[in-house]
Amino acid sequence: EVQLQASGGGLVQAGGSLRLSCAASGFTFADYVVGWVRQAPGKEREGIACRSSSDGNIYYAASVRGRFTLSTDNAKNTVYLQMTSLKSEDTAVYYCAAVRSRWCGLAYDYWGQGTQVTVSS
Repeated sequence: EVQLQASGGGLVQAGGSLRLSCAASGFTFADYVVGWVRQAPGKEREGIACRSSSDGNIYYAASVRGRFTLSTDNAKNTVYLQMTSLKSEDTAVYYCAAVRSRWCGLAYDYWGQGTQVTVSS
């Protein structure tokens, strides 16, 4: 059974940093695209970072590029999202997600439970 367990959210002041973690189990981590998606109140879900499984390239949404960094530890089946220079508009529930694919861009099949990130201005 594929499982994703996200953690690390919390309350932080604008300009601060947080690191989210997502522990994955039940699948071969290296064969899956993994990424982070967020949903702010009243808004649609936004894919913000994604790691392709074919070549390990990482893609970022323009809204977070240069501030957020996705990394993975294949030995631990864990994906991280390091968030810096946080802004109030980064306030959202953050989800890790995965899909058996080589390339980013497909809809995710598996989702973690979400972790709340609140940035106070």
